[in-house]
Amino acid sequence: MYTNFAYIYDTLMYDIDYSKWADYIEEIFAINNVSPKLLLDLGCGTGNLTLEMAKRGHESIGIDISPDMLSCAKSKALEQGLDILYLNQDMTDFELYGTVDAIVCLMDSVNYVTNPRDLKKMFKLVHNYLNPGGIFIFDINSPFKLEHVLGNNVFYDISEDASYIWKNYYNSRKKLCEFDLTFFVKEEEYYKKYDEIHYERAYSKQELKNIIKDSGLYLSGIYDELKLSKPHSKSKRIFFVCKKQA
Repeated sequence: MYTNFAYIYDTLMYDIDYSKWADYIEEIFAINNVSPKLLLDLGCGTGNLTLEMAKRGHESIGIDISPDMLSCAKSKALEQGLDILYLNQDMTDFELYGTVDAIVCLMDSVNYVTNPRDLKKMFKLVHNYLNPGGIFIFDINSPFKLEHVLGNNVFYDISEDASYIWKNYYNSRKKLCEFDLTFFVKEEEYYKKYDEIHYERAYSKQELKNIIKDSGLYLSGIYDELKLSKPHSKSKRIFFVCKKQA
């Protein structure tokens, strides 16, 4: 997962405004009265959000399971003269040398943890590595989005340098959405074909509330996508804000 795909990830995610996401994260920091100096980005991918946060003065660490994603992230950091520590680790079993002030896990990375036991382990590690009063922000693709928008549907995008066909299958019993990706990348005058299969699990708000509580964190707020209003029954992306007792 995320091997060859890593090198065209940014091309295919052209519609994501990372600056807007960083603005939103900063807004959540402000309403929670926190000013984190050291920030950890779990499932950082190619580092776009990590870069945005570093440019805003947060000393940043990025963790991702994909060496290819991290290679892209490190190259971008070096090009921009930013000193970001990237660690090749599984975010459900990560280890740091010390604690941090804030942790984010965005772009539905939580959905990629398909075993609830692994997710519980990750949240306990988040609690362990957060400073007292620290904040943890994550988002999910909602169950509604995985089942009714992405599930059992086909998407495609065609451009000169890279194109893809994205076929999805939702298993309601297992709460799993399978993403069957075929993409074509231009290499000189030819196109090379790649195939990858990804999985995301649908987590209900109550499931996540229970996991948050069991981890020792407490829930500060649940919000609709990039808003400060409550999510509704057809919200596609939901943000959770958790804190560690001071």
